Amino acid sequence: MYFSYNKLWHLLLDKNMTREQLRKQAGISSNTIAKLGKGQNVTTDVLLKICTVLDCGIEDIMEKVKEKI
Repeated sequence: MYFSYNKLWHLLLDKNMTREQLRKQAGISSNTIAKLGKGQNVTTDVLLKICTVLDCGIEDIMEKVKEKI
């Protein structure tokens, strides 16, 4: 199993916000945005910053996904 951030990218589209705008407003690095784009691990601090900027819950930006066999 792994975490998918596809919900985050859809939410950004719904809010007409770019990844760069999110990066700046949340105060996170471009490396962190790249990690999110690749579905890699990020800290809970980063997730909290994103949720604060987007005024949403953690379940609105990520989900647990079963790996394909």
